[in-house]
Amino acid sequence: MRLRMDKRILLPTDYSKNALNAIRYALELYRKVHCDFYILNAFHISSYTLDSMRVPETGEPYYEAAKQEAEAGMERLMQMVRLHPQNHKHEFHTITTFNSVTEAIRNVVDKKDIDMIIMGTKGITEFKARIFGTNTVNVMERIRECPVIAVPNNYMFEEPKEIVFPTDYKSPFKKKEMADVIELAQLFNATIHLLHIDKDKDGKLDRKEQGNKELLQEILEGVTHQMHFEPAANISDGINAFVDRHKCDMIAFLNRKHLFFGSILTNPLVKKIGYDPKVPILELNDN
Repeated sequence: MRLRMDKRILLPTDYSKNALNAIRYALELYRKVHCDFYILNAFHISSYTLDSMRVPETGEPYYEAAKQEAEAGMERLMQMVRLHPQNHKHEFHTITTFNSVTEAIRNVVDKKDIDMIIMGTKGITEFKARIFGTNTVNVMERIRECPVIAVPNNYMFEEPKEIVFPTDYKSPFKKKEMADVIELAQLFNATIHLLHIDKDKDGKLDRKEQGNKELLQEILEGVTHQMHFEPAANISDGINAFVDRHKCDMIAFLNRKHLFFGSILTNPLVKKIGYDPKVPILELNDN
C-alpha cells in the first residue's frame, strides 16, 4: 500500500558536498511522497557581525555582492539537483537570506509550516568538539517545532528498514511525539527496535518504567517493532554495537527539553552515539 501524504521539508545548505549529499538523501527518502522542498541558504557578510548594532541594507555594495554570490550558488546547486532523476511528486522552492543559520531556519519553519528539516553533518572535527557541525547541534537544540534528520558525510542512501530507538523508559510517551518515526517505518515497512540500555539494573524496570514501556507498545500497535535490552558499560558502546549487529539504517531518539536540566543533547546522548555517526539520526521533540 502506497502512503499518500504531503510533506513540507526544509533543506538548509551552505553549498558544500556534505549539504548536497543530504539533499540527495531527502529526495530518495521521500521519493514516494508528494513534497514541497524548501532549499535555504543563509548568507553572511564578512565585514558585518550578525549581532552588531548596524545591519547592512539592500542596495549597499557589500550586501548586494553577498546576495549575488548566494543566488549564484543556489543556481549552481539547483542545476545539480536537476541532474537527480526527476520526480513529479516533488516541487522545489529556493530561499536566500541574510541571517544566522538557526534564525533563518526558524523563520522558514514558522512561515512555511515545515514538517521536517534534513541537513548534513560536518562529521568529525579536528578538535572533536562536536559530532555534527555546530549548526546541526544548534538546530536540534533550538528548533523544537519539527524533527531533524542529520545525514552523515558521504552516506549513501539506504532505505531505513531497521530503525533503532534507544530509550530508558523513564518518561511517558505521546503518540504525536512518535508520529514521524512511525510514518517512516510505515513508508518503508521498517522494524523499530526499542533499545533499552541500562548497566545497573540487568534490564529490570520499576513500575513506572514498565508502565511507560507498555504505553510505548500501545502507541506502536500495528507497526513492526521489537524490544531489546543491551547490557553495556556505556550508552555509546551499546547503541553502536546494536547498530552494527542489526545493520540498522537509522537512529531515532526523543529530545526531551526538560531532561538533564536542558535537553538530551546537553546531556549528551547524541555525543555518546559517537563523533562520526555511520547512519542518519532522526531527532524527535517532545511537545
